[in-house]
Amino acid sequence: MLEIKNPESREKIKKQLSNIGTLPSVPQIITEVSSLLDNERTSASDLCKVISRDQAIVAKILAVANSPLYGLPRRVSTLEFAVVIIGFEHMRNILVALSLVEAFKNRSTSTWNHQLYWMHSLLTATAAKRIADDLRYPKSGEVFTAALLHDLGLVVLQRYMNSDFNKIVKLVEEQQMSHINAEEEILGFTHQEIAEFLLEKWNFPPYIAEAVLYHHRPSLADKGKVLSSLIHLADYMTQKLNIGAFNWDNELQFDEGVIDILGFGSMEYLDGFIKSYEPLFNSHLESLTENNKIV
Repeated sequence: MLEIKNPESREKIKKQLSNIGTLPSVPQIITEVSSLLDNERTSASDLCKVISRDQAIVAKILAVANSPLYGLPRRVSTLEFAVVIIGFEHMRNILVALSLVEAFKNRSTSTWNHQLYWMHSLLTATAAKRIADDLRYPKSGEVFTAALLHDLGLVVLQRYMNSDFNKIVKLVEEQQMSHINAEEEILGFTHQEIAEFLLEKWNFPPYIAEAVLYHHRPSLADKGKVLSSLIHLADYMTQKLNIGAFNWDNELQFDEGVIDILGFGSMEYLDGFIKSYEPLFNSHLESLTENNKIV
C-alpha cells in the first residue's frame, strides 16, 4: 500500500477528529518555554523553573539525557545540568516532543500496551538522533522530535477512535494482514495521516509533519527524504534487532530507497551498520528499566 497524501483522506480525518471534543491542545508548557527561549536573557535557571512544574516531563528529560544512545559524555542527575549540557535549542526540541507524548498518555488495555509504546517511541527517537549524529546530519534535534512523534497517530486512534481501533486489531488477527493495511481498510486513512493532520494543525514545521507522514515510505517524501529516512531506519532497527519493537510494526517493510538516500551503498553494508548498534539499543533499554523511567 502506498501512503499518498490526498484530499479525500484529509477530509475523512478532519471529520473524525472534529467530533472529538476532548482532543488535547498544544501543552501550555511548550508555549511558555518557547517564549522564554525567544528571550536572549533567559537563563538555564529560568527555564528549569517552568519545566520543573511538570515532574513527569522532568523524569522523561532525564531518561533521554541518560540514554546511552543519546550520546552525552557523562551521567545527568539534575534538570539544570541537563539544560546546560544539552543546550537550549535541543532542549526545546526534546520538550516539545515529550510534552505531546505526555498529553496523549493513555492507560494500557488488553489491546494496547502504553509502556511498550513509550519504550518504542523513545528508542526510535534516541536511535534516530544518534544515527543522524553519526552520519553528520546537521539537525539531529529535529530528528529526535519527529521520531518521538512518529506514531502519535496510534495514540489518537486508540484513545479517541477506540471502536475503529478495536476493529483494526480484530481484522489483523482474523486475516493476518498488516496493521497499516487494516487501518486503510477500516478507516480509509492511516495513523501517519492522523499525526500529520494534527502536527499541521498545531503549526509544526512542514518538514516535521512530512517526515512523520512518510516514516513508513520515505522514498515518497517530497522535500524531507533524509529526515523521514532516519526515522524509518531507526523504526526498522527496533524490529530487525527485536529490541524495543512495537507490535504495530510487525509487518513493517523496509524501504530500500533509504540505502541511497542515506548513502549506505548496499544492503550488506547497512546490515553491518544496524548490527553495530545492538549493544547501544540493549544499554538504552537497561538504562530505562534501572531508573524506572519507562512510562
